[in-house]
Formats: sequence, C-alpha cells, structure tokens
Amino acid sequence: MITLKNNFRQLLTAVFGCILFLSCQKDIDYVTTDLVLPDLTTKVTSSVSGFVTDENNVAVLGANVSVGGTTTTTDKYGYFEVKNVQVVKNAAVVTVNQSGYFKGIKTYIATANKAAFFRIKLIPKINVGTIDGGSGGNVILTNGLIIALPANGVVTAGSGAAYTGTVSVAAHWINPVATDLNETMPGDLRGIATDGSLKTLTTYGMAAVELTGASGELLQIATGKKATLTLNIPSSILATAPATIPLWSFDETNGLWKQEGEATKTGNTYVGEVSHFSFWNCDVPNNYVHFDCTIVTPSGSPVPFAIVKISVAGNPANARYGYTDSSGFVEGAIPDNANLLLEVFSYYACGTSLYSQNFSTTNANISLGNITVNTALYAATVSGTVTNCSNAPVTNGYIIMLENNWYYRYPVSATGTFNFTATLCNSSSVNVTFIAEDVTGGQQSSPVYHTLVTGPNVLGNLQACGVSTQEYITYSTDGGTTTTNLTAPADSIYHSGNGTALQSSIYGYSPGNSSSTVNFSFSNAGIGVGTIQTLLSFYHVTTGQGTTTGTVNITEYGAVGQFISGNITGTVINSTPTTYNIVCSFRVRRNF
Repeated sequence: MITLKNNFRQLLTAVFGCILFLSCQKDIDYVTTDLVLPDLTTKVTSSVSGFVTDENNVAVLGANVSVGGTTTTTDKYGYFEVKNVQVVKNAAVVTVNQSGYFKGIKTYIATANKAAFFRIKLIPKINVGTIDGGSGGNVILTNGLIIALPANGVVTAGSGAAYTGTVSVAAHWINPVATDLNETMPGDLRGIATDGSLKTLTTYGMAAVELTGASGELLQIATGKKATLTLNIPSSILATAPATIPLWSFDETNGLWKQEGEATKTGNTYVGEVSHFSFWNCDVPNNYVHFDCTIVTPSGSPVPFAIVKISVAGNPANARYGYTDSSGFVEGAIPDNANLLLEVFSYYACGTSLYSQNFSTTNANISLGNITVNTALYAATVSGTVTNCSNAPVTNGYIIMLENNWYYRYPVSATGTFNFTATLCNSSSVNVTFIAEDVTGGQQSSPVYHTLVTGPNVLGNLQACGVSTQEYITYSTDGGTTTTNLTAPADSIYHSGNGTALQSSIYGYSPGNSSSTVNFSFSNAGIGVGTIQTLLSFYHVTTGQGTTTGTVNITEYGAVGQFISGNITGTVINSTPTTYNIVCSFRVRRNF
C-alpha cells in the first residue's frame, strides 16, 4: 500500500478508469529484465458500460457490442451495458462492430464483481487508394502514412489463392499524441513481447489497414511476402523517438498487441515491414504495476466518469487518459519505477485541469481504497425524482445528461429517486440537458434544460411521460399467415442511411434467431409525416433477394434521435420465381 495525500489520491483513482497508461519514457530502453508471463485463462464476473460515437462524436445507434460471449447493441445515445459476464481477468475485451468502420476494441483488467466504463470513438473505414495486386505499388496519405505492397504479394484471405486484380486500401493513421487517443485506439496499450511477457507500451504511432478485392473480398499478404508501412512521428515526440523500435500487431481475440518485427527511424517517420494487415503500432515496452481505487465525495457518493490524464513528468505528450466508472472505481496498469504527473479533467477538451499532482511509482502494486474528493471545486451534486404517466415513482429507469456534447447515464433508484455527482469543466456553471426515461413504461420526458452549478442542484420531479420510446418491427411475408414481431430492447432494431441520405434502411433481428432477420429500404427524398415513399428493397430468409415493389406510408417522422414509423405494403419476386406479399409496420429511432 502506498500512502498518499487525499487530494492526490483522488486523481490517481480516475486514472484507471479501464485503461492502461503509457510507460515511462526515461531512457527509451526497451530491454527490460522483469519477465511477467501473462495469465490469459483465469476468468471473473464483470460488468461493462459505455458510449460509442462516430468520428464526429455523434452517438452511434445499433452498433453491436460483444463482451465475454454476450452481445448487445447501442441505443440512441450510443450507450451499451453488459452485466455479470465471464471475462478474462487480465485481458477482458470489449468489441464494437458497425458497418463502415474499423472494429472498436477496448481491453481492461477486470476485478470480480466490479464494473468498467469506456468511451469508444469509431474509426471510419475509408478507401484511401488502390494498388494493382500483380505489379504492386503504394498508397500515400496526406498525414504521411504509406502502405506499400510487393508485386504478386496479395492473396484472398479465406482461401489463400493468389490475387492479381485491383486492391482497395482502407487505412487510417492514429495520432499518438491526439487528445482522443484513448477513445480511438484498440486495446489498452499492453502487449505480449517476443519473450512471452506482458508489457505496457509507449506508442509513437498506429495505423489501421484493411485490403479488399474487386468483389469486396478480404485480402491479405501472401506467405513469404512483406508489405512496408511508413508512419509519421509527430514533432512533439520526435526527439525522444528511438532509432529503432519494436513493431506490434493487434490480436483482436485476446485484446493485446503482439510484438512482430522492428521499424527504423528515417527522418520524421518509422519504416517497417509487416507480414499481414490489421492494426499496427510502433511502441517501446516497459514493466508495470497494478492500480485500483474508488473516488467518492465527502458523503461517500461515487464520482463517476471523471477523466484522468497521467503523463511522464516533464513530457506532457507522453500521456494517456482514463475514466472512473459509475461507482467511482478504477483499476489497471501504470508504469513502475516512474515519475508521473496526474491531472483530472471533467472533459477532454477542458483547457485547464481541475487538479494536478506529481507522484512516483515503485515495483509494488498500488491499492488506495476510497479516495475522498473535495466537491466544493468544480463538482455539482444533482438530485430529484422521476415519476411515470400515472404519477407513480419510476422503479426501472435512468437519467440522461448531455454536457459539452457528451452523454452521461445515471440510474434511478427503485423508489424513483436519483442523486449523483458531476464534475464541471474549469467553471462554476455549464448548460446541460436532462432526459428521464421509464424503461418499464416505454416513456421518456421532454428535454429539461438546466444550468448546472457547483454544489447542490435540485431538479425536483421529472415526469417520464409524453414521448413513447417503443420500437418495433411487425411483418408477414406469406400473405399474413405467419407474423413476426420484433420489439426493442430485447430485439435489435436500428435505422441508417446509405451515406448519401437518398434512402432510409431499417434492420431488425432477434439474437439467436437468424430466421427473424429482416431489412428493408425506402426512398428518403421529400420524406415527412403523411408522405408515401417508394419501397426499394425488402429481405427476409423466406423471400430471399428479389424484385421489390411497394409503398411506405410514413406516420411519424421526428428529429434525429426521435422516431420514424410507418406501414408497408408490397411484393417481392425472387429468382424461383415466387411472389411474396409483404405487410409490415415499424417504429424505430432515427439515426440520421
């Protein structure tokens, strides 16, 4: 146990909100002596929650989130929650899948019956260029990332067959000094070195790369061939960048980086050869110690979702960020034998930290227990009650708070009350929006606008009534003799566009029942309540793909985040040819 001053400990706590921090950059000597072989078999029960956004910080609705064999989807706020699942203790993995994006993957050290919290920012999977598979060539991005393929060096990933056609390259450079690095990067900056030991990693740049063929098939580098990656080194860390540095690929299965090869510093870039494509990373490995604590107010209430930055003393660019979870608990790995600076923020764009403290680590694990935060500075306590349409207390609900374009989610008690602590961004007040939701009744309140101030904020009663949250798809595809009902949240239902906003697409399925899967699209031009849109496509396992005709009567069309509903009548003629009559009604939250 390390004894620290209370105000210092508070910060330390937040730091570990489910992330792994950068290791010390002292002499950039990555030849370490302590061999720590990872245990990747022991499992514990854990709960995980968080928010998923796109590259523009817009909430992603309907993304699939997998944790410990359990899958859920994000709601209209981009929120997900998985409770009481079995995960690998030393490397629990959260994986987010969304069409058009690279996988969002987070890794954390789990403690039995404790929770973890994440904010995950997805990276768009954008085609940045093409290369001829036969002759080879390269693609150069404006940020300095270069992907070079050898001649006759590409195969189809599934079969291993040689591929000499046009190779489409989707790629993204991940800036190692970006303030949102912790949201965008995969894993938690831990990796397995060539000697089998588990290390923390100091990154000097990452890249996500995916190769596809003319028909959309996944491609890879041929056995015995090597591609070349060139990654830019930001000027702020160029002076400390070593002449050679280990290369690491990301293992999506165990959520850890794997040391594979080496890159050489050439000017302001690192250049290295790789034998396959995934996420790649230039990192210096170091040893670490385990850390945990819980941040609370003087009354013992948790301080959730605080941001903590830990950087190497004197080198602010060499830093990572973490979050406390809903109970104020944080844990993870931090550099051993290092001089570090801990800073606490309420929001990553805050210009000044709420608190800062220098501290040092040894080679011993740190458990600080409860750390009491002084709520008089930049902290607001929020309380109130929530009732349903019958004016009875909501027993199954939550409060959504929108602050600085970030969503926060707080529980409502079994008696309909809420009481939580929020931190402000270097100010005594901030404008926020509250929405109360009644899960059981399927109702939510209208938005409540409030100026959040330091100290007590008593909201009074919020009535979760007036806006239905019901989402459903009901359809029949054989003349009405068999009807399928999908209802959220038990079933996955979501709405999206085709990227040009020319059509709306709606998807639905019941987990574990592939025969329930349905998707359909309709014209979006001139859409509004009372309009008749053209049915463009309709797919179900019964009908298969085919020629689709029909109309969609729009009965509700709210703003993005609200609802679109309607009724469909039409037909699908498949290749048999067999004609199927379609009858469908739906209500789904708008996602664009």
